[in-house]
Amino acid sequence: MTIADETIDYIGILAKLELSDEEKEQAKKDMSTMLEYVSKLNELDTEGVDPMSHTFDVHNVFREDIVTNGDDRANMILNAPESKDGCYKVPKTFG
Repeated sequence: MTIADETIDYIGILAKLELSDEEKEQAKKDMSTMLEYVSKLNELDTEGVDPMSHTFDVHNVFREDIVTNGDDRANMILNAPESKDGCYKVPKTFG
């Protein structure tokens, strides 16, 4: 596969690289080699192969969120300096 000079110039702009003419030619050769290598994947027979997002058989590894300590509101309110109707009573901050 041949890479156009404009493509190399555009990639240089995106990568913020200033390439000499020799470096551009080498980049074209390298890109062509990479694209030829990747194009070999099109030769593979993928009939009957399920698509996947991971190479490993990944499942949800998180535990279920189960509440174990429950609602201990009555004991927590006992620690408050002041309380009113089951809530913490705090000083007024706005007048």
